[in-house]
Amino acid sequence: MTDAYDTWIGRRESRTERIHASVVQAMAATVGVAEVPQGAPLPPGWQWLFFNPVVARGGLGADGHPRRGGFLPPIELPRRMWAGSRLQYRADLPVGAEATRHSRILDVKHKTGRQGELWFVTVEHTTEAGGVACIVEEQDVVYREAAPAGLAPAPVQVYDGRAQWGRVIEPDTVLLFRYSALTFNGHRIHYDQDYVRHEEGYPDLVVHGPLTATLLQQLALEQGGGRPLARFDFRGVGPLFVSRPFRIEGRAGEEGTLSLWARGPDGELAVSAVAAFR
Repeated sequence: MTDAYDTWIGRRESRTERIHASVVQAMAATVGVAEVPQGAPLPPGWQWLFFNPVVARGGLGADGHPRRGGFLPPIELPRRMWAGSRLQYRADLPVGAEATRHSRILDVKHKTGRQGELWFVTVEHTTEAGGVACIVEEQDVVYREAAPAGLAPAPVQVYDGRAQWGRVIEPDTVLLFRYSALTFNGHRIHYDQDYVRHEEGYPDLVVHGPLTATLLQQLALEQGGGRPLARFDFRGVGPLFVSRPFRIEGRAGEEGTLSLWARGPDGELAVSAVAAFR
């Protein structure tokens, strides 16, 4: 089984798109920051607003994602999610620029976890503008089995990280709706309560992992003394849910880095991250 999708390793695709100022201003309004003018550097994490697949409704799966196959391997496990990324910010990506994202599948691995079968797909994305590689990302996508019926939730483990700074995020349905619209993300766990409860086994709508990662990058910039990010690594640990306020927090790390995390309303760790500056 471990080599079932080996032929997908090395597959490539490229997408070209303009970093439209109108999309950037809509994101600024969504996350409550000042407008980003034409020609200014795109804030970190906002590249995820662009280069997303545009698929007709007939080409979507039951979960609202594009059907299996195509660029990514046709893994038929019903639950798929973005597990984390390792990002390098090498140069500014200007608002208004035409940019191209080159994608390549680096690895496909099979594992077995506590809740059954897992597949991990690692994809490298290189975003360039004007012949310059601005952002290089290794993204991990995980495919999982459905949650067993009647499975009791795992007990909450309170995260003991000591924050030097942080703030509360209140994720309402408008925030989730706007971010789904901006990223053209049809995944039903973010807007369909009947689906998310009865098909995926979550108690309520799920906050987008990349949205939380974007907010953590924003927090890092606020503590970085005006320096741009050079690197940001994040890993999803557990879900966050609509209408349940959570905290984004951090503290100074080793060798000038920042340790960051998102802490759920019961004190549980939801996302962990490390940021470094240029």
